Amino acid sequence: MKKYIIIIFFILACSSSEGEKNIPEFDGNIAYQYIIEQCDFGPRNPGSTGHQQFANFLQGYLLKNSDKVIIQDFNYFEHITGEDRVGKNLVAQFNLEAEERLLIGAHWDTRAVADEDPNPDNRSIPILGANDGASGTAVLMELAKIFSNNPPPIGIDLVFFDAEDVGISGQPTTYAMGSEYFSKNLPILKPNSAIIVDMVGDKYLNIPIERYSYSVNPDMVKEIWSLANELELNAFEYKVGYDIYDDHVPLWENAKIPAIDIIDFDYPNLFYNYWHTQQDIPENCSPQSLQQVGTLLLNYIYD
Repeated sequence: MKKYIIIIFFILACSSSEGEKNIPEFDGNIAYQYIIEQCDFGPRNPGSTGHQQFANFLQGYLLKNSDKVIIQDFNYFEHITGEDRVGKNLVAQFNLEAEERLLIGAHWDTRAVADEDPNPDNRSIPILGANDGASGTAVLMELAKIFSNNPPPIGIDLVFFDAEDVGISGQPTTYAMGSEYFSKNLPILKPNSAIIVDMVGDKYLNIPIERYSYSVNPDMVKEIWSLANELELNAFEYKVGYDIYDDHVPLWENAKIPAIDIIDFDYPNLFYNYWHTQQDIPENCSPQSLQQVGTLLLNYIYD
């Protein structure tokens, strides 16, 4: 009788292990350290020393952790400063042979002025951009390391957009110069879809559905937010929120890549604002917030 019990147990154990999902773990603490490391370079607004130094650092990091790296330099007019500048988009590719490809993007530049700061003396000073810039970049950096060690089942193009935060407040199309150029001059095969990750480090993370995303790619939006609910990632709120002009908009308008935006625009909440102020610092960000976003993306890709 014991033999039969052991055999049955062995069969059940094998069936269970075969059904388990092999999904890598996202480490929010490591991603948070990437925020700190970026801010240690100082503001990364185009034309600054921090911008140049971090570009070199990021390029070296990606060369160590991806199958292929593409550097896309471009010229653009920076509306907020009135300067002609050179920007740099960086692309890290994984599973180059895959036909199905997903673009995951974030902007790595920071804003040259703190024009929303309540203190007028601070408004001409560049921001550190711990959340608005570094948080999305930190998530992508950790994803790159994970993809390097755990080849993804689909093709992944991680795109680090430059010159996103260079616009004039109230004039949306003066922003997102990096994705504008990228979408008109694709340096890669056109991906099937795209996810932009922006402002995801807020300690009090709350991510509703961005309105433009829902109009462009409702199926992906429903799948992503439903998955977040299944995984009990409570930062994701299944309701439609603001219409936000971010890097996902040029991807759709210029290249017809159906893109969505994962973004928490109320930083930290409806009553206070750290966005485009000198309070956008690592202390107002959280490893747990990064963990939720990274966990969702990995489950979406590997499940």
